[in-house]
Amino acid sequence: MILSIPSPSQAVWHLGPLPLRAYALSILVGIVVAVLLTQRRWKERGGDPDEVLEIVFWAVPFGIVGGRIYHVITSPDQYFGAGGDPWKAFAIWEGGLGIWGAVALGAVGAYIGCRRMKVSFPVFADALAPGLLIAQAVGRLGNWFNQELFGGPTTLPWGLEIDAAHLPAGYAPGTLFHPTFLYELLWNLAGAALLIWLDRRFRLGHGRVFWLYVVVYTTGRLWIELVRIDPAHTIAGLRVNVWMSIIVGMGALVAFVVVGRRHPGRETGTRSADSAAPDPESPAPDATAPASTPAAEQ
Repeated sequence: MILSIPSPSQAVWHLGPLPLRAYALSILVGIVVAVLLTQRRWKERGGDPDEVLEIVFWAVPFGIVGGRIYHVITSPDQYFGAGGDPWKAFAIWEGGLGIWGAVALGAVGAYIGCRRMKVSFPVFADALAPGLLIAQAVGRLGNWFNQELFGGPTTLPWGLEIDAAHLPAGYAPGTLFHPTFLYELLWNLAGAALLIWLDRRFRLGHGRVFWLYVVVYTTGRLWIELVRIDPAHTIAGLRVNVWMSIIVGMGALVAFVVVGRRHPGRETGTRSADSAAPDPESPAPDATAPASTPAAEQ
C-alpha cells in the first residue's frame, strides 16, 4: 500500500462567534517565532531586544498589506474576472498573501521603524533574515490546512491526500499530489540554519545576510513553483513567480557580492549613521571653558 500524507479535515474552528482559522494562526505563530529569534540575534549584535518589537510594529502591518496587494494583482480573475467578487480581495483570512509584496512593503515598514528607533536598517535586516525563513516555513502549514497550492500528481510515499471538495478538475478521487507546502517548509528551515551558520562563521554584515536570505529563498521557490499546478498567470510559458524568483534572486546575488566587496566583515554597532549626529537644538560647547582635569576625567 502506498503511504501518503493526509490533509487536515478542518481548517477553521469556532470559539463561540469567533472563527479561528489555521491559516491566520500559522502566520501568527511564524511571526512570534521570527520575533523571538530576531531579538536574540539583535542582542548578539549589541542591540536592545525591545527595539525589535518597536520595528516589528511597523513591519508586520506593511507586510500583510503588501502581500495581499501582490496576490490580488497577480490573481485578478477570482476577484475582478467573470463571476469574481471584488470584496473578497479584502478577505485575507481566506488565504492569499504574495511573499514578494510582503517582503517589499514589509521592508518599507521596517525601514520606518528603524528610522524612528535610530538603528541601522541593514544591521536589523541581517538579524531578521533567518527568522523570516522560519516564519515563512511555519506559514506554509496554513496551505496544508486549506488544501491549496499543492503540486502535480505523484506516486511517491509522501504524496498528499486531497479531499474531493478541493480536488482539481480532471483528477480522480484518491490521487496523491506533491506536498509543496512541505517542500518549502523543509527548504526554508534548512535555509535558516545555513544563514545562521554562515553568519557566525564569516561574520557577515552590512545587509549581506538578508541578501543571502533572498538568494536561498528564491532558489527554493524557483523549483517549487515548477512543481505546483494551481492556476497562475504565465509569461513566455513560465509562471510569474518563476520569473520573479529568477529576477529577484539574481539581483540579490549581485547585491551580496557588491556589498561584500565594499564592506567586508561586520559592523561594530547597531546604530544608524545619523543617530550619532549632534542635536541641532542642543547648545554648542563653550570653546572658552577650561579643559577638564585628569581628576575630573576619572
